[in-house]
Amino acid sequence: MFLDSYYSNNDGELSFTREQASHFAKRVAGDFNPLHDEDNKRFCVPGDLLFSVLLANVGLSQKMRFEFAGMINESSCLLIDIKSPTELAVIDCTGKVYMDVIRSGETTKDKVLISQVTKNYVQFSGMNFPHIMVPLMKSKDIMINPTRPLVIYECMELDFTRLDLNAPTVELTDSIIEVEGKRGSVTLHFCFKENGEIVGTGSKRMLMSGLKPYCQDGIDDLVSRFNERKDKFNATNS
Repeated sequence: MFLDSYYSNNDGELSFTREQASHFAKRVAGDFNPLHDEDNKRFCVPGDLLFSVLLANVGLSQKMRFEFAGMINESSCLLIDIKSPTELAVIDCTGKVYMDVIRSGETTKDKVLISQVTKNYVQFSGMNFPHIMVPLMKSKDIMINPTRPLVIYECMELDFTRLDLNAPTVELTDSIIEVEGKRGSVTLHFCFKENGEIVGTGSKRMLMSGLKPYCQDGIDDLVSRFNERKDKFNATNS
């Protein structure tokens, strides 16, 4: 699968190097969050990579809910703990939980379909900033800290009506921002379509902290630096 170069599986133990995780974020997701830079002291593995690797290993079920419980770095060695047919978790060797998953309905292990679903979802997910996040923040007159932007996954859900699919695409259907003091959340609702038919829905919730009053100059600088990082990476990794 396309994921093979972005993680290692050693007899069921999953791990990620900084380069693997960073290149997945940038090459596959178009995600240039500084937290995924190889040289960032606060480096963490993208939640979308963990989600993709999990599906590649356990399959895609009609209904799935993922709750992210911790940030993963290059020293994390993870296991998939299948508690029951409907409950599983991603844990480390000490038993610390990094993701809880609840699933139901039919399950497919069709590698082609799973690759298409994860690729299309991750590419959609990576468009959060600046296309979706900036207008939402402006609507509430707040913004993330431009010097230390922090936006992290909390949870996501998938709900397919059927799994006899080929390459469903992903489209945004709604976006909601909630703010309480210096903290906030953004929930994205989306659908999966194939041949014009809606074949599934989903949602993704992200948490923000260190919020500040909205400043257009600050946002413009943040977006400019985002685009510069993107152009520089693409120029050196084309």
